[in-house]
Amino acid sequence: MKSDSFMDDDEAIGRSLAGDLSAYEALVARYSALAHRTAAMLGAGDEAEDVVQEAFVKAFRHLSTFRRDAPFRPWLLRIVANETHNLTRSRGRRSELAVRLSATAEIKAPDDPEGSAVATDRRARLLEAVRHLPERERQAVVCRYFLQLTEAETAQVLDWPLGTVKSSTHRGLARLREEVGNELA
Repeated sequence: MKSDSFMDDDEAIGRSLAGDLSAYEALVARYSALAHRTAAMLGAGDEAEDVVQEAFVKAFRHLSTFRRDAPFRPWLLRIVANETHNLTRSRGRRSELAVRLSATAEIKAPDDPEGSAVATDRRARLLEAVRHLPERERQAVVCRYFLQLTEAETAQVLDWPLGTVKSSTHRGLARLREEVGNELA
């Protein structure tokens, strides 16, 4: 029998469905960081931990409805996105992108302090511009470029048609280019 850290998603799901809680814990461990990043970047902010916990509980409760021939990651992230949406809706305001630089890029010890400062400033301006995108464009850009999901995975996570993902991503990137221009190139 494989150790929990070496089993693939399908085996972990199968064992979880058979009542092996340690197999589900392996899935939680594997996807926790990504789920937290997703919740934070889609607007959960300081409540990302609560959103992720609720998402993993719901995923476990509904694991029997998961299509075993489909990838687990986008299915889970869709639950995270839904829980984030529920949270932001219950707050009575549209989601606000709560991004920490550490969630998107690590800053290495600078060999060139001036270059490092410029890069940090550029990153901050880009994140600020992303925060001000219209919600659909922001969600598409975050999923595609910050979470590095494919267009198909983004469509599944956001529950949008593929064409909407493509057009929202295109419009969002065009606005970012317009907003921040060549300074980020």
